[in-house]
Amino acid sequence: MLKIRNETEADYGTVEELTRKAFYNQYVLGCVEHYLVHIMRKHEDFIPELAFVAELDGRVIGNIMYTRAKLVDEKGEEKKILTFGPVSVLPGYQRKGYGKRLMEHSFKRAADLGYDVIVIFGSPANYVSSGFRCCKKYNVCLENKKFPAAMMVKELKEGALDGRTWFYYDSPVMQIDEKEAREYDDGLEKMEKEHRASQEEFYIISHAFVE
Repeated sequence: MLKIRNETEADYGTVEELTRKAFYNQYVLGCVEHYLVHIMRKHEDFIPELAFVAELDGRVIGNIMYTRAKLVDEKGEEKKILTFGPVSVLPGYQRKGYGKRLMEHSFKRAADLGYDVIVIFGSPANYVSSGFRCCKKYNVCLENKKFPAAMMVKELKEGALDGRTWFYYDSPVMQIDEKEAREYDDGLEKMEKEHRASQEEFYIISHAFVE
């Protein structure tokens, strides 16, 4: 039976390890997501109430973590929103719906806390079934007014976005120092780096924009 609960301090090491295993070689050689997990909890934008783990038969097999982000319209008005990531599921348990259940659980809690919009970056194939839509549909763009194909938006409250142009800004914690991330990874148990087709797929989607 799957149990979803808030993360505790006792889970920190387990969550970091499962994140590393979930992402290693998936999008790039190695990964940086576990380093983000390592530093995220100390940042002011981290929201511990929205850090959840999924337990299956007493074993933690997945997790999701959120940080604060913001939208700013063309007049400078700010709207506080959320972004999540990483959301991780151990290899061997992926593609079984556990990640989706983690997300849906967190959406309800986020709405209870008063948030009404989530913006994320990822493969659309993984998120459209959970209600995420192309950022251009909601007129949410980057500061350069471009609409990344990998940027998706979910309204937790219908009509939360009113069609005006919104510029997206994530938390500074997301701007990872790749050198520090590599050095941190080098100090952990060795995992082999290898090329995978998924890395090319990620490169394409992360450099594509919607017109």
